Amino acid sequence: MLKAIKDFPQQFAYNPVIKNKAKLKPSKSYILLGMGGSHLGADILNNWDDKLNFILVHSNYGLPALPDKELKQKLIIVSSYSGNTEEPIDGLKQAYQKKLNLLVIATGGKCITLAKRYNIPYIQIPDTGIQPRWALGFNVRAILKAVGANQALKETKLLSTKLKAKKYQAKGKKIAKQLKNKIPIIYASERNFILAYNWKIKFNENAKIPAFYNIFPELNHNEMNGFDVRPSTKHLSKDFYFIFLEDKKDHPRVIKRMKVLSKMYRKRKLPVINIKISGKDKWERIFANSILGDWASYYIAKSYKIDPEPVDMVEEFKKKLK
Repeated sequence: MLKAIKDFPQQFAYNPVIKNKAKLKPSKSYILLGMGGSHLGADILNNWDDKLNFILVHSNYGLPALPDKELKQKLIIVSSYSGNTEEPIDGLKQAYQKKLNLLVIATGGKCITLAKRYNIPYIQIPDTGIQPRWALGFNVRAILKAVGANQALKETKLLSTKLKAKKYQAKGKKIAKQLKNKIPIIYASERNFILAYNWKIKFNENAKIPAFYNIFPELNHNEMNGFDVRPSTKHLSKDFYFIFLEDKKDHPRVIKRMKVLSKMYRKRKLPVINIKISGKDKWERIFANSILGDWASYYIAKSYKIDPEPVDMVEEFKKKLK
């Protein structure tokens, strides 16, 4: 994992190529079929790039419950890092049977095999041996290529030289020390939900610890009441540690809500870390924050003497499904 974090900025130098491009029909709306880390790129683009049309993310078997007439107007992007994820493969087969406009993104596996067999356009992203959750740069670049976002491709390519992973290492290590023996709960605005979700994934998969996330302003109407610590319930909150991802570009009332709730939690003796989302442009803000989460989860794993690489429970689960 250490090498994967340090090498992450290099992923933005990747130039994706669409094979069988002649079979690709022009489209202005998209559906992405993907699970776990394979749909994170689409989630980021939906929330951070105003110039892109909305990408409907479908994380399940089959296709979204839309009329065939509407499905035929969209480009169905099948995203699976390994190429062997059963849910998007199921959707790919259904989309092919319906003769929908298809494009596959994968390193190989069944998805690429099917793309070649069915003569479907595909982007084969580099297989560098890393886990899907660490391949976010490759995934984002491939999706941008699939939807024809040429300007965003130019902008993100600059990250390969200006994004410095080591810059965030010390801060990530400090956060990890604060979180030792605690369960992280990550809070962000609705616009930044994917950043909070990304942190949660990193803690779950890299550090193998429980972690949760929620968004403002919704959590002010429900979740925070669960942490109104009382003598009879304080033992239920003692293991949680709250991470607030603060963004100066959020709605002014959301910014105030974060400040107010931080103070209220601290008053109730609940530990809080306030992290400012920073960077010279929107792309740096996204991926610098992602790297910081990588470092924090890496050092938490180290503190528990856990190998951050394998996801043994996922592999065990997959075997039991067969």
